Amino acid sequence: MVILGVNVDHVATVRQARKTFEPDPVMAATLAILGGADGITVHLREDRRHIQDRDLKLLREVVPCELNLEMAATEEMIKIACSTKPDLVTIVPEKRQELTTEGGLNVRDLKEHLKEAIQRIKDEGIPVSLFINPDRADIECSKEIGADMVEIHTGYYSEAKGELALRELQRIKDAVAFSLSLGLKTNAGHGLNYYNVKPIAGIKGIRGLYIGHSIVSRAVLVGIEEAVRQMKKLIGEACSGV
Repeated sequence: MVILGVNVDHVATVRQARKTFEPDPVMAATLAILGGADGITVHLREDRRHIQDRDLKLLREVVPCELNLEMAATEEMIKIACSTKPDLVTIVPEKRQELTTEGGLNVRDLKEHLKEAIQRIKDEGIPVSLFINPDRADIECSKEIGADMVEIHTGYYSEAKGELALRELQRIKDAVAFSLSLGLKTNAGHGLNYYNVKPIAGIKGIRGLYIGHSIVSRAVLVGIEEAVRQMKKLIGEACSGV
């Protein structure tokens, strides 16, 4: 069964819009788990635009399943990861001016820096995933520099329509198969929603899907437990071929 990691960043986005105490992403994480989430993901950005250090600290104390910390490979974030000890670190690209992560890591150009960051985090007993484009060279490089797993960027697929969406889906399928052939655990995420998730969830061998904005958006209308249940149902149907 493909696991579902629920990203609660955008609960914090609403809170930070007023710099207040609600809605609390820690409470949202608890409800997401009650709804069936297999893990909780947060992206602690350098500018702290949504998730705060306090959130990460409390989540580490209360999340009983996988806590996945998305972060840039900066000195500050490496130190935070090594002290907090999440269950998984996913290294992602980060630019101050972007609304959301725009693409996968430039693994080959950042090879030496990423290799050092990965080793430091793994030395603390924390597995490391790299958020990458569905590209064979990036997958090979991820394996070479010591990543335990990769998360294939599904944003291009999510934004595409018609024949282009089918081509992007095939790129992801090929990337997952190649990654698995190298012995890398393989996840996927970015832009997935209730209308496009099933073809990705149905890819053979995929370990997990990491979804945030769509679930939080639906949660505004139906509540986060129900929103997570609906997404889990779709993933389950895809895994069983329904």
